[in-house]
This record gives sequence, C-alpha cells and structure tokens, in this order.
Amino acid sequence: MRNRIEWRDARVAEIRTLAEDVRYLAFDVEGAVPRFEPGSHSNFRVEIDGEAAIRTYTVLPAPQGQIAVGVKLHPQSRGGSRFMWSLETGQSLRLTVPENRFELNWRAGHYLLLAGGIGITPIYGMARALAARGASLRLVYAARSRPLMAFADELTALLGDRLSLRDNAQGEHIDLAAEFAALPAEAECYLCGPIGMLEAAKAAWAAAGRPASRLRYEVFGDSGLFPEKTFTVEVLNRDIAVAVRPDQTMLEALIGAGVDMIYDCQRGECGLCAVRVLDRSAAIDHRDVFLSQAEKAENSHMCACVSRLAEGRAVIDIGYRGAASS
Repeated sequence: MRNRIEWRDARVAEIRTLAEDVRYLAFDVEGAVPRFEPGSHSNFRVEIDGEAAIRTYTVLPAPQGQIAVGVKLHPQSRGGSRFMWSLETGQSLRLTVPENRFELNWRAGHYLLLAGGIGITPIYGMARALAARGASLRLVYAARSRPLMAFADELTALLGDRLSLRDNAQGEHIDLAAEFAALPAEAECYLCGPIGMLEAAKAAWAAAGRPASRLRYEVFGDSGLFPEKTFTVEVLNRDIAVAVRPDQTMLEALIGAGVDMIYDCQRGECGLCAVRVLDRSAAIDHRDVFLSQAEKAENSHMCACVSRLAEGRAVIDIGYRGAASS
C-alpha cells in the first residue's frame, strides 16, 4: 500500500496547446508548493463516467505556486485524458504535491535523453535543467509526425544541434545502436516512451555492454495490442469475482471490491502489484516493464496496475493473505 500522500485544492490557471494532441494545463495550488525536480509526478482526482478516479501526470517546470502538466488526448483513453481536456480556466480539482520516481542523477559526464511521443514531458524538464547547469547532453525526440512534437520549437532554440528530431511520418526513427555506440563510457541515458521503444532500448543497451544502472527510464500508455474490453478476475481462495471495466485498471477494480493490494508506482515499473495468473480464457496484454520477457511469454504473472486481459476471465493469486470486504 502506498505511503500517505499530500492532497491539495487547486484551480485551473492556464490552458494552451503544446501540439495537435497535447494540452498544457497549469494549476494555482492552495498552500506552498515544495520545490520539485525534473521527472516528478502529481496525482489528479478526476471523474470518469460519474465515478471518481486518480490519474498521474508528469509535472512540468512552472511558475512559483503552480503545478503544470502536459496531457495527451489518447484515442484509447480510459477517461483520464478526456477529463483533463474538458477542464476550463477557473475550474477546481484536487491534486497531490509532486513526488519523484524518475530522478535525474547529476553524476554523469554526458547525458543522452530519449523521448517518444508524450514521453517528452519528463525529458523536457531534464533538458532544461541540464542545459541550465551547462551539462554535456544530447536529446533525441521521436514522434509520429512533426505537428505532434510538444516543445519542439522551444527545445530547438535551447539546444541547437544538441537536439535531433525524428519524424516517423518521414521515415525517420531513432537508431538506438548508433546512439549508444557514440556515447562516452561515463554517459547515462534517460528514456521515456512507449513500451516497445523501451524494450528495444534495453536490448540495445545490453548488447552495447553498458551498465544497466546507467539506463534510467519510465514508460507510459498502453501497448496497443488489444482494444480495452471488460474482463473478469477471480481471486484464488476468495469467493469473489471482479469485473474490470475498460476505463479502469485491474488494481483499481480489485481495491474497489475490497481486496487489499500491495502497490506503489502504478506504472508497471516496480512489480509490487504483480499477481500470479493461474488460469485465463484469453491473451494477456502485458503493458509493464517490470516482468522479464520470459515471464511475459509464459503469461505466469501480470502487473495489476497496467496489464489487462484481452477479454473473458482469469483466475489470479494475489500472493498473500489480504482481507476482502464481506
């Protein structure tokens, strides 16, 4: 279970467009906002089909007393981005003080920053912080097309030839092997993008013989393998079957049904909420980066916070004795 987090009242102060599908939202926050580092996140209390839910977004550099985020309107949104895009100036909501699980380490002699799509949000803050300190860096930013690249003009002005934009629509893609081969020995790489990009980067980094501790990353979004449908999970040794709607995670559904769960990152990175899959009627859509490729191939486990069953039902073992509500 997560540690206690600090919720604040906030009001929308500014809305503007960053890219065709990305909107900048700045919030005036009640009380002092502690200083936060690039890569930090805030939780937002949103409403989806009349139900309360929590969504997490990377916080951007913002004026004192504000918290700002960049929100992509996902075509397969579970409702969070649609809610955030529906906000208007002056509207109130609740959010948390930023916390950081994707910290920038200042030990490296050189930094390679890699961003895919909306993964630019933490990378943008890192680029600004590193440039302000005069650090050696290179940023490679890929997206499906140039109009979808948030912050591209600002980063071009800031970094000049230290920035490489890769427009997928023009056949331009990140050559991970070449990027890693060009790095000095003391370099670190920070990456945020879709799961496929991350898995490819991990493989290329290992093939280059570089230390795993110097590749730091986080992931976002769904895998896109299956459309999101309702499925049912039955918990071993419990007289309980829980329906997981398209607009919620399995973790949210289990907690809502009174099942005690251990969890932390809610991004498929820490593995605390991974459950054992004993039986299933359909394929698992693995959206985490914690489980190994072998575990994913065996379909023996799945991270409850991000992974889904394509449809049908599964029997799971939560791995410890929790308490279910009667």
